[in-house]
Amino acid sequence: MLYVVIAFLWVSLLLYVLFGGADFGAGIVELFTSKADRKSTRKLAYEAIGPIWEANHMWLIIAIVILFVGFPDIYATMSLYLHIPMLFMLMGIIARGTAFAFRHNDAVIDNFQTIYNKIFVYSSFLTPFFLGIIAGSTVSGHIDPSATNFLDAYVFSWLSWFSVSVGLFTVAICGFLAAVYLIGEAENTFDRNRFIRQAKIMNIAAVLFGGTVFIAASFENIPIIDWLFGNIIGLAAMASATLSLGLLWWYLKKNNVILIRLLAGFQITMILMAITLRHFPNIVLFKTGQHLSLLEHSGHDKTIHMLGMALLLGSIFILPALFYLIYSFQKKGKTAGDYAA
Repeated sequence: MLYVVIAFLWVSLLLYVLFGGADFGAGIVELFTSKADRKSTRKLAYEAIGPIWEANHMWLIIAIVILFVGFPDIYATMSLYLHIPMLFMLMGIIARGTAFAFRHNDAVIDNFQTIYNKIFVYSSFLTPFFLGIIAGSTVSGHIDPSATNFLDAYVFSWLSWFSVSVGLFTVAICGFLAAVYLIGEAENTFDRNRFIRQAKIMNIAAVLFGGTVFIAASFENIPIIDWLFGNIIGLAAMASATLSLGLLWWYLKKNNVILIRLLAGFQITMILMAITLRHFPNIVLFKTGQHLSLLEHSGHDKTIHMLGMALLLGSIFILPALFYLIYSFQKKGKTAGDYAA
């Protein structure tokens, strides 16, 4: 049952990156859209993410609950040493959700719409940025349980070039996913070509920031090359991600929406698989050379068994309800109104 729980943890993180990432990416795309096209982008983004913008956080909640219940030592360590970036990430989620609700449902259209728009786009950037920082920090080896001062324990545990690079890479990935999804929502050739161009730009940015991750890892002695290319499965996953990148650019020219979305999701899945597989089951790497393992630092066997059963039974109800939510909103039609620029 332990492996079932771990599988749910990995899948929930993957789905949060894919769906929640595209959700955050809608704000990132809007942030880097020209002022003349911003209103159109905002409308299309609302139609694309409106049905499930809040449900996307379900995957993050599931991951947190799994860590809290099934792996309390890992949860406590991350909450302690990475509490600052976690706080910023949660503040971004709250600010973004609040701004999204008010700018689309406020009873009065006034100057506050401009404030809501700015809060939405900037929090859409900062939230995945700190999410990436948290992910990079857990495997960077900078967390020092023997630290004797505040900076070493709670700041330099996450504030490093490697973690920042992973954060920027995550932002670019989210913007790329959103641009890809928005291609299918575009109602005219101009908007469709605009989102294709943004998808390409975000994809190039992801490749460039991915390069900075390797450079920072080299300077900080993090064996990321060995993690990604040190075994046949990781090598195959990275090769598949690279191949899917070429195919995705080809189908961007052909404007095949379904294949573009599938290839984008496949590419992110392969990257996450390659990154997590090599140092599995170790999830937190310490500066002292020690680690926290999903296998060695799990909860009591009975707790894991009950958690696994709850996840299996819960998925029977959650997944059909989620699909019905998406279906019902799509059947409702596109009714978003115009909003202040």
